[in-house]
Order: sequence, then C-alpha cells, then structure tokens
Amino acid sequence: MKFIILGCGSSMGVPRPDGFFGNCDPKNKKNYRTRCSALVKTSEQNILIDSSPDLRQQLQRHRIRKIDKVLFSHMHADQTHGINDLRSFYINKKSQINVYADKSTSKYLKNSFSYIFKSFSKEYPAILKLNKLPKNILTIHNNKKIKIKSIEVEHGKVKSNCFIIDKKLAYISDVSKIYVRDYKYFKKLRYLIIDCLWYNYHPSHFNLETSLSIIKKFKPKKSILTNLSPVLDYKILKKILPKNVIPAHDGLTIQL
Repeated sequence: MKFIILGCGSSMGVPRPDGFFGNCDPKNKKNYRTRCSALVKTSEQNILIDSSPDLRQQLQRHRIRKIDKVLFSHMHADQTHGINDLRSFYINKKSQINVYADKSTSKYLKNSFSYIFKSFSKEYPAILKLNKLPKNILTIHNNKKIKIKSIEVEHGKVKSNCFIIDKKLAYISDVSKIYVRDYKYFKKLRYLIIDCLWYNYHPSHFNLETSLSIIKKFKPKKSILTNLSPVLDYKILKKILPKNVIPAHDGLTIQL
C-alpha cells in the first residue's frame, strides 16, 4: 500500500503563476510544488484526496489510470477546482465515481460544479456521485480491510477534514487547530503529514513553530511538512528541522 503526495504547494503553488519563487531556489526541483492532493493506492483501489487545480499534471506524472473514490478535505479552490479532470476516469469506468465531502463542501461543490453531479444531456452525463463524508471509509488491500478515518479540524473560518489511514499515517494538509478530544487518534503514528505554510503566524494554517509543537506532542516516527509556500526553500528548511522531520516534495511516496 502506498501514500503519494501528488502536490505539496500552498494555494498558488511554487512558483506562483506570475513566476515568483520567493525564497525558493529555482535550481532545486523539490522547490517546484503543485497544489495539495494525495493518493492512497491499495491493491484494489486508488483513493484520491482532494482535486487540486493541478490534478491533470499530477495524475499524468504518476500514470494513474483509474480513480475509485475521492475524499474532499474542504471547500477551498486549491482543493477542489481540478474536479473536472475526473471526467476521463468516468469515461473509462462507464459509471459514476463516488466522492465524499462534508455538508458545507458538498453544498459548495453542487453550487459551483452542478454539471458534474447532474445530467444535462446524453453528451454530458453526471460523472460523480456525491456522498456524505463518513467517519470511517473502508477499502481493501491484499484481502485485508483498511480503514480511513476522517477527523474534523479547524482551518481558519471553515472546517476541514484530515484523514488517518490504517492507524499508521495522518494527512492534515490544511489546519489551524486540532481539537483536544481527537488527540488520541494521532498517537503512535508512523507518519504525520502536516500543514506548514511559512514561518510567521497565519490565522488559517499552522506555521513552522506550530507544526513542530504538534509533532512534539504526538511523537510520530516521522513527520512531513506540506502546504509549503514560496517562503520555504526546501534545502534551507530541511537544514533547520529535527532529524525525524522533512519537507514534502511533489511525488514523495510512502510505503505503508
């Protein structure tokens, strides 16, 4: 079973559309970051987490030929606006793809992309089936049931969802607060992939100081910082991090 970080960049990516690299060295390939999406790859299914605006590029890079389920963390554009790129997988599958989202994200998706969830003609049928995001999503790997647990967190003024795969890996791409009541789910993890926008305070994201304090609290075996802005150069950031913490880069693959 694999977990692939398809993209680890903040809302405008690195470089930004205007070519701005910020503090990032353009000579380092690990500083080229598309917007956040991830993939859980089992023996039976490919489960996509978020459809970033860079989804087409991400899926082609990894030669992903099927998507079985999509889990949405929240409603923001950098997590949802690549949704139309799922059309080709509907064409291949010849049936709707199940997607899962919380109430506010579902409302946003239906209002913004109504043509994706409702058939308007034979030429443009509904390609996705929208479902309520449950607390536990089941998949199969080598005939074994694998549980993906969703946990609500704060992300500034909206709610977001993080996902814990098989009690081994937690993926929290966008977060400003984790509720104390849920701390128990983050203990004894092999991997914690966590939001780290930049060095300074931000009302909707963890900064480096907050990310490291959460890592210290949860004590995973290894942590990976994601949602990285142009402020954070890969090489410089890696130098100042503890040994068990690394910056993400696009394509980083974890064997579970």
